[in-house]
Amino acid sequence: MATKSIVNESRQIERAITLIQMGARLQVLESETTLSYERLLRLYKEVAGRSPSKGQLPFSTDWFLTWQPNIHASLFLNTYEYLTKVSALDDIDAVVKAFKLYLEQIASCDVQPLLSITRAWRLVKFVNNNMLTMTRCSKCGGHFVTEPYENARHFVCGLCEPPARAGKSALAGGIMVH
Repeated sequence: MATKSIVNESRQIERAITLIQMGARLQVLESETTLSYERLLRLYKEVAGRSPSKGQLPFSTDWFLTWQPNIHASLFLNTYEYLTKVSALDDIDAVVKAFKLYLEQIASCDVQPLLSITRAWRLVKFVNNNMLTMTRCSKCGGHFVTEPYENARHFVCGLCEPPARAGKSALAGGIMVH
């Protein structure tokens, strides 16, 4: 019979608290910790001061491929992939650190973040399951989230060739393209 480790349980609770404070959905906590559903529910209510959101997690890859979300997802995923290459972080800890760096970068640009921690976590799952990948832009050389069958030789990112509607309204979250 395996003995319970108080230190391991403490790490699991600390991880869950961090995820809750970042706004993660309960399904993320269930997937990324060894704590029971009942324990996570109590912890969520205690930390967030409310019950967790109900409903399904976003499951479509399409959201990550639309213009602005793609830029945000690509920024996050480049950071995540760098962290996983240069550190020995657990996968979820790399997601948390990359997400914090994403938020810092977005704040420095005075732009509202489009990714949530749950979407960032889901993005990593999509990439790990080969439902999405990173493709190098043939113009700028940056790496962007794409479908796995994207023709890399002819791929041009949304920053090099924004859609016609891009930049029309700064109030609507557009960027000014010069």
